[in-house]
Amino acid sequence: MPAMKAAAPTLDELRRYAIARSLFKPTTLPRAISKLGFVQADPMRAPARAQDLILRHRVADYRAGELEQRYARLKIEEDCFVNYGFVPRDWLALLHPRTPRKSWDAATHERAQTLLAAVRERGPTHPKSLLEEFAHHGRMPGYWGGELNVSTQLLDGLHYRGHLRVKRRDQGTRIYEAISHPEQDQSEAARLERAALLLDRVVALYAPLPSASLGYLTSLLGYGVPHLRAEARQAFSKAAKTRYAHAVVEGRTWYWPADENPRSRRHAPDEQLRLLAPFDPVVWDRRRFELLWGWEYKFEAYVPAEKRKMGHYALPMLWGEEMLGWANLRLDKGRLKHELGFAGVKPKGAAFKLALAEELERMRLFLGCN
Repeated sequence: MPAMKAAAPTLDELRRYAIARSLFKPTTLPRAISKLGFVQADPMRAPARAQDLILRHRVADYRAGELEQRYARLKIEEDCFVNYGFVPRDWLALLHPRTPRKSWDAATHERAQTLLAAVRERGPTHPKSLLEEFAHHGRMPGYWGGELNVSTQLLDGLHYRGHLRVKRRDQGTRIYEAISHPEQDQSEAARLERAALLLDRVVALYAPLPSASLGYLTSLLGYGVPHLRAEARQAFSKAAKTRYAHAVVEGRTWYWPADENPRSRRHAPDEQLRLLAPFDPVVWDRRRFELLWGWEYKFEAYVPAEKRKMGHYALPMLWGEEMLGWANLRLDKGRLKHELGFAGVKPKGAAFKLALAEELERMRLFLGCN
């Protein structure tokens, strides 16, 4: 007798599954990074950097800045995946050697090689120590406005191309050292397998994913592996339905790892209230966010102040399995201040007030403020 096909999960079950699989029981920092695979980074502090806001929910007794302090002792690297962030060191063989989509012209390549030679000679190097020697490189517009030294941009380019790695940070500034990556098998089968393994890591981090979101993330892999863009598209279009579990839920195909069960009862949410980073895996996919919670969340840090509806750095507010709204936090003379916004009706009663108070206290401990 043929086996019966498993019933498709409901949207409610997908929501509980999305929360439970990502917000696992807090563990050690190395184990949390290993479970996540990729931790997106962002330099903005509101009230802490994104990587710290992500890790505080998943690492026991985590404090802001701990990742940077312990980075050199961890088996991780600052590198590019679907965005910039931190990856386990054993991912490098999937990401490198990286061939950028746009090559440097001869003059830029020569300047970059001169800088690389200087870093090789000096060992771990602070960019500032190179600026006087290479001041003749001049200045150029920065990505987010203003101007940067050309040498600073070239160091960033050398890092992206895999010639430099971040040894550590000094008050937030990257300290670089030279690195080389072994050549990889460039056969069609090997390239496709590397792309598929990277897509596995995307699914492991962000599942459950509607098909359109998985397609979008596949395109974002072009940032981390521009040389495997075609293979990543092929892995998504031709292999996703055989490589991952999937089901049609309310008219959309959703994907998740083949060995997981979104309908499991163990995905029951707890009653803790959590303020999540805008780039937290639970809320990163705005399409999925709206499907699971029924309202549109926007990141407005780069929106003019007068046009913002949620605030400069609105943190989604998750209570149990409900996404109530958002909070904007700031430090004022060492004290944590908060402003709340709600997608619907503000919860009434002592339970919400207590849950919020406990989360704000956890945030104070995390930040080390009064």
